[in-house]
Amino acid sequence: MTDSQSPARVADAELAVLEVLWRREQATIREIAAQLYPGGSTSEYATVQKLLDRLESKGCVRRDRRGFAHLFSAAVRRDDLLGQRLQEVAEKLCDGSLTPLLLHLVRAAPLTSHDRDELRKLLNSPPSKPKAGE
Repeated sequence: MTDSQSPARVADAELAVLEVLWRREQATIREIAAQLYPGGSTSEYATVQKLLDRLESKGCVRRDRRGFAHLFSAAVRRDDLLGQRLQEVAEKLCDGSLTPLLLHLVRAAPLTSHDRDELRKLLNSPPSKPKAGE
């Protein structure tokens, strides 16, 4: 997936597969199925295979076909997907503004001193230029 593309809409079950790939960097279908369905059956293996096929068609995973067991890796970064999801919530609930959403998140959970320092740095830095296609 290129930087100018936004991540495709990912369902919760697909997100669980991506979580495994973000943690492991790459994995076979069997390894992913074992993580998601410990002691699972053939039907769970088939479910993971279908989820990987959908994620691949959306451009969210890459498949390495060189070995007997295909290796899968995430083609979308967690931060990109997070940004998309938060923007969707802002569009639905806050007329597109991230401010109410961010204020709620900051008020709802205590921030560590490291988190506060990171926020200060972000707020005090010059605005970044939009990426191509934004």
